[in-house]
Amino acid sequence: MISRLAILAGVSLLIAGQALAQKPAYPTTLAQAAPAPVPDAAPPPPAPVAAPPAAPVAAATGAAATTASDKAATYTEDELVHRVSDFMGVTAETAGGIIEKTFKDQGRPTAYIAGEEGSAAFVAGLRYGKGLLYMKGRPAMTVYWQGPSVGFDVGGNGSRVFVLCYNLQYPDAVFRRFPGVDGSAYFVGGLGVNYQRADDITMAPIRAGLGFRLGANVGYLSYSRKRNILPF
Repeated sequence: MISRLAILAGVSLLIAGQALAQKPAYPTTLAQAAPAPVPDAAPPPPAPVAAPPAAPVAAATGAAATTASDKAATYTEDELVHRVSDFMGVTAETAGGIIEKTFKDQGRPTAYIAGEEGSAAFVAGLRYGKGLLYMKGRPAMTVYWQGPSVGFDVGGNGSRVFVLCYNLQYPDAVFRRFPGVDGSAYFVGGLGVNYQRADDITMAPIRAGLGFRLGANVGYLSYSRKRNILPF
């Protein structure tokens, strides 16, 4: 009887062991039952924000540059001292004195005229001249001038004249009438200068010549493209 019970117990244990051996491990079952979740795809990047148009700024900058480039270039004091000295046949010291005066009064000129004129007057007279107008970056241009001179004006002269032009932005702007005081405005070593003005353009003729002129003769000079017999 006891032997049979022992045999039955052994058989039961054997069956139980086989059942446990066939059952899968816990971690493997868990992994198969609940697979790892797939991560969501990354969201797309935001669309780029367009920069505001810069055309108005560029246009404004271009307009400012154009305006600045339209301004006529100026001459330095050293440049004109040498040119006046050579053209008038005077020393650099004499030319420097007259140029220093005009630069102090008017600043730096944008052009100059180198030419000759003739006039003779006592109480009333006439003046005619011809020269070349020079501006930086532009070809030289022939200019004529003529006009009456009235006042206490003794003597006659035929002289070279060197005219400094202030705020003359274009060559054609010189063709007009420039009234002023033509006389002993300022003298240095035989050179004399006075000022004539029309609108915002100032002319400063520097003269030297055979005649000797005194006083303050009020008149005008009219600049033209060709010679005019009548200055009026």
